[in-house]
Amino acid sequence: MEGSKIFITGASGQLGLALQAKYPTAQKADASELDITDEKAVNSRDWSDTQVIINAAAYTDVDGAETPEGEKLAWSVNDKAVGNLANVATENDLVLVHISTDYVFDGLQKIHTEDEPVKPLGVYGKTKAAGDLKAAKTLKHYIVRSSWVIGNGKNFARAILTAAEKNDELKVVADQFGRPTFTSELSRIIDYLLNTKAPYGTYNASNSGDMVNWADFARAILKEAGSKTRVVDTTAAEYFAGKISSERPKYSSFDLSKLESIGYIPKDWREDLKEYIKKELSQ
Repeated sequence: MEGSKIFITGASGQLGLALQAKYPTAQKADASELDITDEKAVNSRDWSDTQVIINAAAYTDVDGAETPEGEKLAWSVNDKAVGNLANVATENDLVLVHISTDYVFDGLQKIHTEDEPVKPLGVYGKTKAAGDLKAAKTLKHYIVRSSWVIGNGKNFARAILTAAEKNDELKVVADQFGRPTFTSELSRIIDYLLNTKAPYGTYNASNSGDMVNWADFARAILKEAGSKTRVVDTTAAEYFAGKISSERPKYSSFDLSKLESIGYIPKDWREDLKEYIKKELSQ
């Protein structure tokens, strides 16, 4: 896929930055350059030199979405904007790559397949599920589901490393389980789907490897960084007590067999964690 024919939304976010590294000649925009929630602005853009839209834009403040203002923003970015992009994709015969999330599920199943009916628990998940439906309305679409995203920006791994600098002990949730999706891996998966012209549809797209809880993931991060900070297990109920928060899926791991069936073998998250920590410590 020729990078110059790709348009990246959410270009300044974690995935957007990884996609820019993958496609240095790509067309790109963040919210200040193109308001994708504005139907008129999206429709008036010149799409004649574009073949693929990669929608890496999203409202991802899971707990903030439970507030009135956050809920409004979440529906606008995660649902309405996706409809706008799907419409221009249809009208201009473009491929739409839309990034989804494990939060569209209730997390009762330990492993989620692409065919599992969605059942989001909170506002964020509901807005993402609604956006997925709009993305699916355009014929040439890839809905790419990610979980526990880690890249260049605000994320769990960076928060743990920062907290460990000031604390000898960290309390981390131990009753929610999943696998990380490093943006380096997610961008490789997207590139593979486009270059192989894989069948359109929904694909689970995370790193492979063992399923862990957040506390054990934090331990892996600190061990890789050489930190002596200790992680103490806590429950989600205890951690979020007294806070405005969204209910989260207990299990977030994906079945990756569909991705493997088209020839892509996802990288083990522990391998990408090593590379990520090296970069973080070198900055």
